[in-house]
Amino acid sequence: MSILKRVGAVLVALAITILPAASTAMSVQPVVIDMTTVGRGMSATITVENSFTTPLPVELTVQELGFDENGVVPTGVDPGDLLIFPPQAIIAPGRTQSFRIQWVGDPEIERSKHYYITVAQMPIELAEGQSGIQILYNFQTVVSVAAPVGQADLSVVSAEPVEQEGKTVVSLLVKNDGNNYDYVSRQRLALEMRNAAGEKVFEQTLTGAEIQQIAGFGLIGPETRRRLIIPVELPQADGVLTAELSRDQDR
Repeated sequence: MSILKRVGAVLVALAITILPAASTAMSVQPVVIDMTTVGRGMSATITVENSFTTPLPVELTVQELGFDENGVVPTGVDPGDLLIFPPQAIIAPGRTQSFRIQWVGDPEIERSKHYYITVAQMPIELAEGQSGIQILYNFQTVVSVAAPVGQADLSVVSAEPVEQEGKTVVSLLVKNDGNNYDYVSRQRLALEMRNAAGEKVFEQTLTGAEIQQIAGFGLIGPETRRRLIIPVELPQADGVLTAELSRDQDR
């Protein structure tokens, strides 16, 4: 009998920090999708590339996401808001398959909605009498659907130095008072630290691109708070750290 071992290759963080995944024989693009409930943004495409030397059977499923201070929280529920076509496919070696994602939910949602689309490699039947281990990969794309009215309103609640892997880095608590989502990586982050005497000992401003590179996208859901670690090394652990977000015009 086959032993099935599923390896989850999660392309999100979306604690949610979303970071680039290691190269495998199966790749999924994109890892983040922004959609709307009306107009051209109602649909999107996910592509799956098969770099294996054998056919790749895959299945795409949806589950809605909630949020807590650590990031996204999968609910395990598919509310039927997203239609995927085709939901399953067998991809030939060296080929790429496109999957269409269509919003079919309420066009007038009051708050943005968020989902995982999981691309799961399906097990194959082994020949009779044959046994072995099948390593099955899961990739997850985060889909965010904006409410047609309203916007995000991000601000820093607190910033403090924390120890991580022997270094003092930034722990940032960000809140979103708006009804729509946003990404911290669309902001500029100004950091400043002063010592007990009030003297400035550190100052740095990160662009949105720099934030995304070192900390991921930083998805903040509607009317939620999210704690992020920004791996910028600070000169000391006992200073007073302040942080401010402002819109990055280049993002």
